[in-house]
Amino acid sequence: MANMLAQSTSPYLLQHKDNPVDWRPWGPEALAEAQRLNKPILLSVGYAACHWCHVMAHESFENPDVAALMNSTYVNIKVDREERPDIDTIYQAALAAMGQQGGWPLTMFLTPQGEPFWGGTYFPPEPAFGRPSFRQVLHDIARSHRENKTQVSENIALLRDRLNKIFAGQPPSRVGLSIDAIDVAAKRLCQQMDVFNGGVAGAPKFPNVPVLELLWRAYTRSVMPQFAQAVDTALANMCQGGIYDHLGGGFSRYSVDEYWLVPHFEKMLYDNAQLVEILTLLWPHARNPIYRARIEETIAWALREMQVEGGAFASSLDADSEGEEGKFYVWSEAEVDEVLGKDSTLFKRVYDVSAEGNWESHNILHRLRPSQSTGAVEEGRLNAMREKLLARRAQRVRPGFDDKVLADWNGLMIAALAQAAETFNRADWQAAAVRAFWFVAGKMATGDRLAHSWRGGTATTQGLAEDYANMARAALALFETTGDARYLGRARAWAETLDTHFWRPDIGGYAMTADDGDTLIVRVRTISDGAVPSANGTMMGVLARLFYLTGDEACAARANALLATFAEDARRQPFSAATFLNGFDLLLRAQQIVIIGERNEPGVAAFRDVLRKLSLPSRILSIVAPDEELHKAHPAHGKAQMDNRPTAYICMARTCSQPVTDPAMFESQLKTRAFQVPPGDMVQSA
Repeated sequence: MANMLAQSTSPYLLQHKDNPVDWRPWGPEALAEAQRLNKPILLSVGYAACHWCHVMAHESFENPDVAALMNSTYVNIKVDREERPDIDTIYQAALAAMGQQGGWPLTMFLTPQGEPFWGGTYFPPEPAFGRPSFRQVLHDIARSHRENKTQVSENIALLRDRLNKIFAGQPPSRVGLSIDAIDVAAKRLCQQMDVFNGGVAGAPKFPNVPVLELLWRAYTRSVMPQFAQAVDTALANMCQGGIYDHLGGGFSRYSVDEYWLVPHFEKMLYDNAQLVEILTLLWPHARNPIYRARIEETIAWALREMQVEGGAFASSLDADSEGEEGKFYVWSEAEVDEVLGKDSTLFKRVYDVSAEGNWESHNILHRLRPSQSTGAVEEGRLNAMREKLLARRAQRVRPGFDDKVLADWNGLMIAALAQAAETFNRADWQAAAVRAFWFVAGKMATGDRLAHSWRGGTATTQGLAEDYANMARAALALFETTGDARYLGRARAWAETLDTHFWRPDIGGYAMTADDGDTLIVRVRTISDGAVPSANGTMMGVLARLFYLTGDEACAARANALLATFAEDARRQPFSAATFLNGFDLLLRAQQIVIIGERNEPGVAAFRDVLRKLSLPSRILSIVAPDEELHKAHPAHGKAQMDNRPTAYICMARTCSQPVTDPAMFESQLKTRAFQVPPGDMVQSA
């Protein structure tokens, strides 16, 4: 018989509804039951696309004997980390405080009140990999909880203190931050990069897009080639490596090796959104055709395979199919030969296909070998071959599909689509961004409050700070692209909701959960980027953009309050605070581009075409009709067209360029001003 997860909407929880384990979803009822029975809680956290979650489920949770032991000794709670990242963040931090590596499945042991006292990740059915068996763990923890009350109490107190310190952060800084501090951070991060393969040196390798953006921003400030090389090496190898799906498009979550060859095959919406965005940002600089191809292919994949009815985007595709990791994506030489016939020789040479394989006797398609260069004719032939292989792959059993809609992940994809649509002048991509935006703003919103998750017609779980921050950022991206004031209004409303329900007046910063949300053992508040950028980091950029677009001094004041709150954290841990530092760079160095003219007239389009040629990470675009006015605090307020022609101004800090009516002169001005650091008098030092 199904357990209590059968009523869930989460695909991950539903995967476990028929386990013999008496799983319960997280909630006050589960905690109350643990307290009534005076049993410790076994908390298991995972997600639908997680390979090792599936492995542990098959080995242990589907085993009647293991389930009987769990049921007799513990109150067992299952959590989807994507539906409840607040819960996951707390207990991952607790595991890290124990000196252990985090990850999924997360296996934590809690008191009936939800306080952690021990934990781990994956445990095998028999002792292996230097780990005890799961049965041993179940017995040992139960005995310790029963017989070693003093030690358990000490662990609880130490972890409680550590969690409070982690989420309280460093004391407010009196020094603040500066461009120099960001440059120092960028140099430190650049020294950690793998000069041969890109990304952070070592394995596994994650995309870490906010860090790449931080390095790229450092390049636009300094024009030091080391920064550009670090970013380009990472992205070029990701685009050509096995982490990229060369047949269907889209990137896997990370590479298990240092070469970007062997992926962890699950595909997550948030990774692909961020990679589309960073590739779009870099494309104008060197116009690398591989970057453009990966942008187009990844967006095509998202529109083809990840959209749900109504236009929003689903969460993920599983790593596994038919019980095997990567089976859907890998190839044997014989199958490639069968599909391609005589053409297979070229394909195998370019994509490293052999009889022995390049991973566990199978072949992961990749193009990491620079010696395998091809010409235009060969590339045309390869395109046709990829189509044939994709058609054959479509006949395989597909990986599992997690079709829940998450507001924060959709915000990332909407912003990426809006920016790519503007850069490549793609009305279809803009339309897709608009559809997804209004899905979230409609089906997942009640007034100015957002839900975090939606599936099957039902919005579940209260919105988190990341939902509001990412959707506000998406709204601003659409506002700059379309000029529709409704998007600016939504961004302001969601920022106000964050100020009302998420701001911590006692210690500063936005908490992950609302003041009227679930009460957990600690209220998370951080600038550390995780699977998605941190809400506080994202809001630094959102508030900066809102301030420049509206002149609202409250936005500047809140940005400065964030700066005072987190400056010391950002200085100490720039890698995890990259999104925050990128937002601060925008606050200091915004390039306010003003084009006065009707949005759809050819002269305005010519100016926009110029912007499509340049990589300007701190650009803020305002297209103003001749009879409209900018807000009074804008440095271009009161400026007008010249000779009744579309006219552009480039403004930094409190000054603007001379008016320009010639697109070529506009381009020249942008190129000469792009690398100048303004005095920063728009904002006050914290």
